[in-house]
Amino acid sequence: MSSDDFIGRNSPARFRILGSFWAVYGILRLIMVVCLLIYSRTAALMFGALLNRVPNPFALMDIFHFLYAAVIVLSAVCGLFGLVAGLTLIGGVRSGRKLALIAAILSVSDVPLGLTLGIYTLVELLPIKASQFFARSGQAA
Repeated sequence: MSSDDFIGRNSPARFRILGSFWAVYGILRLIMVVCLLIYSRTAALMFGALLNRVPNPFALMDIFHFLYAAVIVLSAVCGLFGLVAGLTLIGGVRSGRKLALIAAILSVSDVPLGLTLGIYTLVELLPIKASQFFARSGQAA
């Protein structure tokens, strides 16, 4: 069974709805990236204010900047994959399933919206038939 054949077998209305959710999620994550960039100085100032009694505040500030940049990059990647996956699912493109699975895996770290949408997408787009599962172990279902 090819992973590209999955879109053609199921109802296109379900994928359009799922695609619209992914498009909205992608736009929200890209808005989050813009907000993280705008308020980066404020976040650094607030974190730095907590470091007045720490023996080595510069090392902790470097770690903070690294983690803050990682969150920005993760949000941008999740937003782009979510938006592109949503548009391809809405359009019925065959690669939409693969993009939605990648977006689902990446978005699981975002609680609660990304977690909910990611798990639903994984459950919906990764069905395991019992006959395929048990065929590997030698038992027929």
